[in-house]
Amino acid sequence: MTHAILFYCRPGFEADVEAEFTFKADIPGKWEIGQGFCIFLPKRPADWDKLYRTLECGDWVFPRQIIFVVEALNLPPKDRLTPILTAIDSLHEAHKGPWRDVWIEYPDTNDGKEISSFSRKFGALLDAKLAAKGLANKPDAKARLHLFFPTLERVYIGFTRPDFSVNWQLGIPRLRMPTDAPSRSTLKLAEAFMMLVPESGQVKPGMSAVDLGAAPGGWTWQMVSRGCTKIFAIDNGPMKGSMAIHPSVKHLREDGFKYRPKSPVDWLVCDMVEQPARIAALISDWLVKGHARQAIFNFKLPMKKRWNELQRCLEIIDDALDGAGIRYQIRARHLYHDREEVTCYLTKIKR
Repeated sequence: MTHAILFYCRPGFEADVEAEFTFKADIPGKWEIGQGFCIFLPKRPADWDKLYRTLECGDWVFPRQIIFVVEALNLPPKDRLTPILTAIDSLHEAHKGPWRDVWIEYPDTNDGKEISSFSRKFGALLDAKLAAKGLANKPDAKARLHLFFPTLERVYIGFTRPDFSVNWQLGIPRLRMPTDAPSRSTLKLAEAFMMLVPESGQVKPGMSAVDLGAAPGGWTWQMVSRGCTKIFAIDNGPMKGSMAIHPSVKHLREDGFKYRPKSPVDWLVCDMVEQPARIAALISDWLVKGHARQAIFNFKLPMKKRWNELQRCLEIIDDALDGAGIRYQIRARHLYHDREEVTCYLTKIKR
């Protein structure tokens, strides 16, 4: 039996997952790097057990999902089902089942997409077999079973705790592009609200907001759709579609780094293309001076050493807010709809 930790991520960000894990966990072991995923094999089995009990995927930046692997199989091309069922039966006997549900997954790559049609058919067949044995589709079960196919010839079998994991297959929330939104960037903000903002922090009808770097209006559209009734869209470029004429939107052609509102707003959102450290200083200034209570913003990270750059930016924010005596909470995540960037949610906490 293999005990390993499997991380899903955007292809090209495997080194960033490794850097984050090394910084946060500092556990001895070795890495196997794939495309769109990486695998850590702890040297000590007790570390696997400890992380399974304590590690929450939502607290991490670069992994989309974190699977605790207990079996890795090489599969014969003519009969993949039999060895998988045999392995799952053994896991059940070891008191690791039954399971809430079973997810068949694969890397988020072009090669992985070729496995998707297989996964649908195979998943339905496997689900029926396990349900007949009473091993799956148990809503009260404490674990979810994952089968990850990097290729059709190999599978990793593992678990997640639904309360500690991301509740979308492949770790990817599937969002539909709104037909009247001015740009696809609106999906980034929609995903940020899903993944980063707690229920208590969601937009309430009647709230006010400032959107820095607003044009053509994708993030402004998202704030309008969530109930904001007063939005200042700050950008020297033009707003498009309904955001150019919406009665709740006031477009100001001003410098996003210099603009400040005449009175505080509930929300600051910012998707400006700028050096990450400048964005960190800008957002800090807004919250320290009381211009906004909470913010969602992006850091456009460099191609290399993304984790180091993110840490530098978070330290800038911490120095500013902690120095001003402000308690705060920040969450950062490399979202599916992000590219070379990380999205952050920052809010003040009342003393």
